[in-house]
Amino acid sequence: MRLILASASPRRLALLGQIGVAPDAVAPADCDETPRKGELPSVYAARVAADKAAIVAARHPGALILSGDTVVAAGRRILPKAETEEEARACLTLLSGRRHRVLSAITLIDAAGKARHRLSTNIVTFKPLERSEIDRYMASDEWRGKAGGYAIQGRAAGLIRAIQGSHSAIMGLPLYETRTLLKAAGYAID
Repeated sequence: MRLILASASPRRLALLGQIGVAPDAVAPADCDETPRKGELPSVYAARVAADKAAIVAARHPGALILSGDTVVAAGRRILPKAETEEEARACLTLLSGRRHRVLSAITLIDAAGKARHRLSTNIVTFKPLERSEIDRYMASDEWRGKAGGYAIQGRAAGLIRAIQGSHSAIMGLPLYETRTLLKAAGYAID
C-alpha cells in the first residue's frame, strides 16, 4: 500500500518518522489557501486539508493520500503564515500574553477513494512578550513561513507559558489522529 504525503512541510515528514512512518513519496498540492469571507478557522483548516488531499489523490489513484493544514487563530481571526517581518511581528504582538488556538486538520484518502478527516484543537498561551524578546525572535528567522509567525519546536518554546493539547499538532501534524486514521485504512504501523 503506497502512502503519499501531500505536503511540502519538512516538519510533517519528520513527525511521521517519529511514529515509524516513511511515505513512499512526497507530493505537495498546489491549492488556493485563501480564507473565504467569514470562514471560521476550524472550517478553513479542514477545507484546505481536504482540498490538498483531493488534488494529490487525483494524480495518484489507488494510493493512500495524507494531507494536513495548521491554522493559528486568535478568536475568529485566521493569522497568516508570516512571509514578512512585519507580519510576524504583528502576529506575536497580538498573541503576547494571551491564549490562542492552533487547529491542525488532517485528511486521509484511502485506496478506494474514501476520505476521512480529523481536527485537533489546541490552546497555546504566550507569556507577555517584551519588545526585545520579539526583536530577538525576529532575528532568528524561525518565524518565516510559519502560521502565526512562530515555530513551537524552536526558540518560541521559551516564550510559551502553557499548551493544552497535542504538541505534534501544534508543530503541524497530530500524530495520534494520524496513526489512528492510517491504521483504520489498513496501513501497517508498529
